[in-house]
Amino acid sequence: MKGADLRTVLRGRDFRRLYATRLVSQLTDGVFQVALAGYVFFSPERQTSATAAAAAFATLLLPYSVLGPFVGVFIDRWSRRQILLVAPLLRAACTVGVAALLAAGQDGAPFYLAALLVLGINRFFLSALSAALPHVVTREQLVLANALSVTSGTIITFVGAGIGYGLRRLLGAGSGDTAAILLCAAGIWLLTAVVAATLDRRGLGPDLDEAPRRTREALGNVLHGLLDGLRHLRERPPAALALGVISVHRFLYGITLIMTLLLFRNHFTTDAEAGLAGFATALGVSGAGFFVGAVITPPVVRRIAKETWITALLLSGSVVLLVFGPPFAEPLWLAGAFGLGVVSQGVKLCVDTILQESVADAYRGRVFSAYDMLFNATFVAAAAAAAATVPVSGRSYPVLLAVVVAYALTAAAYRTLSRRRTPSSV
Repeated sequence: MKGADLRTVLRGRDFRRLYATRLVSQLTDGVFQVALAGYVFFSPERQTSATAAAAAFATLLLPYSVLGPFVGVFIDRWSRRQILLVAPLLRAACTVGVAALLAAGQDGAPFYLAALLVLGINRFFLSALSAALPHVVTREQLVLANALSVTSGTIITFVGAGIGYGLRRLLGAGSGDTAAILLCAAGIWLLTAVVAATLDRRGLGPDLDEAPRRTREALGNVLHGLLDGLRHLRERPPAALALGVISVHRFLYGITLIMTLLLFRNHFTTDAEAGLAGFATALGVSGAGFFVGAVITPPVVRRIAKETWITALLLSGSVVLLVFGPPFAEPLWLAGAFGLGVVSQGVKLCVDTILQESVADAYRGRVFSAYDMLFNATFVAAAAAAAATVPVSGRSYPVLLAVVVAYALTAAAYRTLSRRRTPSSV
């Protein structure tokens, strides 16, 4: 990122307010996620396996994966500023419910349902952020604005995770202690709503006047609206291809993340707290990779096509796992986590920008909701695949080799298909 370019983006008042809304919300995400993951996966009383992890992720993510496309229709119908204001309030209320259930010793289906609502609303919130971004920066600033927003959001999530971990160390790992951490998260989400209230109610879209008549009619019917959005994607091959490649990447990344969780829970150590600390370290190292990916991607895509950079990143993911994965040694695995962080952020930034450039504003909410749906669904599929193939220790040479080969094949396929299309503007 060039300093002058960055200052130009940050000079925009509306961008700064949208950016601040993202940061406060994603800081809270980190606190909430560590509290939840620490209780579900690293509680001393619980034994974590790939099957248990798959069940947890399916419970939390699969229902929203089904509902996700429908959410996008409303992002294209309602004021996005109001979505950014109301969503944190709803998340705070649901988080209080999760905390109350834990305090009462109830960690069954109602607990997972309440957690599902918190996470589901977040996908709604993030889709609205992505759809609103082109309203606060110019087209030429989109790559840089995406890099700054998404990367800062990822980093601040890790900061929030560190805060959540610190609170866990301070308060304890029991159900009542976790409930107290969740109440802290609920309070910070209220602050997110305060920041969102500073945004212009009509300044973030949607621009319904740009939509053809059939789209305005479709907004009255969710299913019709969804089909209309899918037809729009079919008319935008670069966007459809970008969604396809990041779905495959998300699946492969999900398998490696499940392996990482199990390795730190059951292989590198058998102590639950030490495992959580190690897993948190892996996420922090991966976060550093996300930062590097964000720094290098904007200047790279000013010189080469985004499709070319995506191909190079996917090939790099294959090489990183092949070099650092097979020993299943903690220091080398951490190095691999850093490399995959670079790959993940670079691919995501390119895909986000391709979608924002290729998709008309009247359809962006539906497309980004479909994007979030694929993020969740492919991760659930990855967890299911891991449950069937990865042992409780997380150590599996055949699975690791399959992921290495899949990354290489995906790079080759994407390169071939993208060269047949008209490249998106850089």
